[in-house]
Amino acid sequence: MTTLAETPLNKVVQIENIQLDAELKRRMQDLGMTVGTKVAVVNHSDDNSIVLLHNARVALDQSLLMKIVVNEVIEEQRAWVSLDQLAVGDTGQIVTVHGTGAVKRRLMDMGLTKGTEVKVVKLAPLGDPMEIRVRGYELSLRKNESEMVVVAREAR
Repeated sequence: MTTLAETPLNKVVQIENIQLDAELKRRMQDLGMTVGTKVAVVNHSDDNSIVLLHNARVALDQSLLMKIVVNEVIEEQRAWVSLDQLAVGDTGQIVTVHGTGAVKRRLMDMGLTKGTEVKVVKLAPLGDPMEIRVRGYELSLRKNESEMVVVAREAR
Protein backbone atom coordinates (compact mmCIF):
# COMPACT_ATOMS: atom_id res chain seq x y z
CA MET A 1 0.00 0.00 0.00
CA THR A 2 1.15 3.51 -0.83
CA THR A 3 -0.15 7.01 -0.31
CA LEU A 4 -1.81 9.13 -2.97
CA ALA A 5 1.23 11.45 -2.92
CA GLU A 6 3.44 8.55 -4.09
CA THR A 7 1.10 7.44 -6.87
CA PRO A 8 2.43 7.85 -10.44
CA LEU A 9 0.56 10.23 -12.75
CA ASN A 10 -2.57 8.86 -14.50
CA LYS A 11 -2.44 5.57 -12.55
CA VAL A 12 -5.88 4.45 -11.41
CA VAL A 13 -5.88 3.54 -7.71
CA GLN A 14 -8.52 2.72 -5.11
CA ILE A 15 -8.71 4.47 -1.74
CA GLU A 16 -8.00 2.03 1.09
CA ASN A 17 -7.90 4.35 4.11
CA ILE A 18 -8.17 8.05 4.89
CA GLN A 19 -6.11 9.00 7.94
CA LEU A 20 -7.50 12.47 8.71
CA ASP A 21 -9.25 14.07 11.66
CA ALA A 22 -13.05 13.83 11.72
CA GLU A 23 -13.73 17.28 10.22
CA LEU A 24 -11.34 16.88 7.27
CA LYS A 25 -12.52 13.33 6.69
CA ARG A 26 -16.13 14.56 6.51
CA ARG A 27 -15.15 17.25 4.00
CA MET A 28 -13.37 14.68 1.86
CA GLN A 29 -16.47 12.45 1.99
CA ASP A 30 -18.60 15.43 0.90
CA LEU A 31 -16.39 15.62 -2.20
CA GLY A 32 -16.99 11.89 -2.81
CA MET A 33 -13.56 10.74 -1.64
CA THR A 34 -14.44 7.66 0.38
CA VAL A 35 -12.90 4.24 0.98
CA GLY A 36 -13.30 2.16 -2.18
CA THR A 37 -13.41 5.13 -4.57
CA LYS A 38 -11.23 4.96 -7.71
CA VAL A 39 -9.10 8.04 -8.33
CA ALA A 40 -6.16 9.10 -10.50
CA VAL A 41 -3.59 11.84 -9.94
CA VAL A 42 -3.26 13.81 -13.18
CA ASN A 43 -0.87 16.60 -12.17
CA HIS A 44 1.80 17.06 -9.48
CA SER A 45 3.30 20.35 -8.41
CA ASP A 46 5.45 21.33 -5.43
CA ASP A 47 2.65 22.02 -3.00
CA ASN A 48 -0.48 20.34 -4.43
CA SER A 49 -1.80 17.86 -6.98
CA ILE A 50 -4.87 17.54 -9.18
CA VAL A 51 -6.87 14.36 -8.57
CA LEU A 52 -9.60 13.01 -10.87
CA LEU A 53 -12.49 12.04 -8.65
CA HIS A 54 -15.84 10.91 -10.05
CA ASN A 55 -16.93 13.81 -12.21
CA ALA A 56 -14.52 16.47 -10.94
CA ARG A 57 -10.91 17.53 -10.72
CA VAL A 58 -9.90 18.28 -7.14
CA ALA A 59 -6.74 20.10 -6.04
CA LEU A 60 -5.32 18.62 -2.84
CA ASP A 61 -2.39 19.70 -0.70
CA GLN A 62 0.57 17.30 -0.44
CA SER A 63 0.02 16.93 3.32
CA LEU A 64 -3.49 15.58 2.62
CA LEU A 65 -2.24 13.27 -0.12
CA MET A 66 0.25 11.74 2.32
CA LYS A 67 -2.65 10.72 4.60
CA ILE A 68 -4.70 8.93 1.91
CA VAL A 69 -3.66 5.29 1.60
CA VAL A 70 -4.38 3.66 -1.77
CA ASN A 71 -4.11 0.26 -3.42
CA GLU A 72 -3.40 -0.48 -7.06
CA VAL A 73 -6.50 -1.44 -9.03
CA ILE A 74 -5.63 -4.86 -10.46
CA GLU A 75 -8.48 -5.26 -12.95
CA GLU A 76 -7.99 -1.75 -14.39
CA GLN A 77 -4.70 -1.77 -16.29
CA ARG A 78 -5.45 1.35 -18.32
CA ALA A 79 -4.39 4.87 -17.45
CA TRP A 80 -6.86 7.73 -17.22
CA VAL A 81 -5.96 10.69 -19.42
CA SER A 82 -7.85 13.54 -21.04
CA LEU A 83 -8.82 12.93 -24.66
CA ASP A 84 -6.43 15.61 -25.93
CA GLN A 85 -3.46 13.54 -24.67
CA LEU A 86 -4.15 10.62 -27.04
CA ALA A 87 -2.11 10.29 -30.24
CA VAL A 88 -3.37 9.37 -33.71
CA GLY A 89 -4.46 5.72 -33.70
CA ASP A 90 -4.91 5.53 -29.91
CA THR A 91 -8.21 4.24 -28.56
CA GLY A 92 -9.87 4.56 -25.20
CA GLN A 93 -13.10 4.25 -23.31
CA ILE A 94 -14.75 7.36 -21.88
CA VAL A 95 -14.62 7.47 -18.08
CA THR A 96 -16.32 10.81 -17.53
CA VAL A 97 -17.12 14.17 -19.15
CA HIS A 98 -16.27 17.32 -17.18
CA GLY A 99 -17.85 20.69 -17.66
CA THR A 100 -21.17 22.15 -16.65
CA GLY A 101 -24.43 23.16 -18.22
CA ALA A 102 -24.60 23.60 -21.98
CA VAL A 103 -20.98 22.59 -22.66
CA LYS A 104 -21.29 19.21 -20.95
CA ARG A 105 -24.74 18.61 -22.48
CA ARG A 106 -23.41 19.42 -25.96
CA LEU A 107 -20.52 16.97 -25.62
CA MET A 108 -22.86 14.25 -24.38
CA ASP A 109 -25.36 15.00 -27.19
CA MET A 110 -22.53 14.34 -29.66
CA GLY A 111 -22.22 10.81 -28.23
CA LEU A 112 -19.40 11.33 -25.74
CA THR A 113 -20.91 9.39 -22.84
CA LYS A 114 -19.45 7.12 -20.16
CA GLY A 115 -18.37 3.73 -21.49
CA THR A 116 -18.23 4.77 -25.17
CA GLU A 117 -15.17 3.73 -27.19
CA VAL A 118 -13.30 6.49 -29.03
CA LYS A 119 -10.39 6.44 -31.48
CA VAL A 120 -8.22 9.37 -32.53
CA VAL A 121 -8.29 9.52 -36.35
CA LYS A 122 -6.49 12.79 -37.17
CA LEU A 123 -4.78 15.73 -35.52
CA ALA A 124 -4.38 19.17 -37.06
CA PRO A 125 -0.75 20.32 -37.42
CA LEU A 126 -0.82 22.18 -34.11
CA GLY A 127 -3.05 19.61 -32.39
CA ASP A 128 -6.21 21.71 -32.55
CA PRO A 129 -8.76 20.52 -33.62
CA MET A 130 -8.63 16.73 -33.39
CA GLU A 131 -10.82 14.24 -35.23
CA ILE A 132 -12.11 11.22 -33.36
CA ARG A 133 -14.26 8.24 -34.32
CA VAL A 134 -17.12 7.73 -31.88
CA ARG A 135 -20.25 5.60 -32.36
CA GLY A 136 -19.41 5.00 -36.04
CA TYR A 137 -18.92 8.61 -37.15
CA GLU A 138 -16.09 11.14 -37.19
CA LEU A 139 -16.28 14.10 -34.85
CA SER A 140 -13.96 17.12 -34.69
CA LEU A 141 -13.29 18.66 -31.29
CA ARG A 142 -11.33 21.70 -30.24
CA LYS A 143 -8.54 21.14 -27.73
CA ASN A 144 -10.43 22.89 -24.93
CA GLU A 145 -13.40 20.56 -25.53
CA SER A 146 -11.28 17.40 -25.68
CA GLU A 147 -9.60 18.35 -22.38
CA MET A 148 -12.98 17.90 -20.66
CA VAL A 149 -13.30 14.23 -21.70
CA VAL A 150 -11.45 11.71 -19.52
CA VAL A 151 -10.71 8.34 -21.12
CA ALA A 152 -9.17 5.06 -20.02
CA ARG A 153 -6.43 4.63 -22.61
CA GLU A 154 -6.11 1.15 -24.14
CA ALA A 155 -2.76 -0.54 -23.62
CA ARG A 156 -0.37 0.15 -26.50
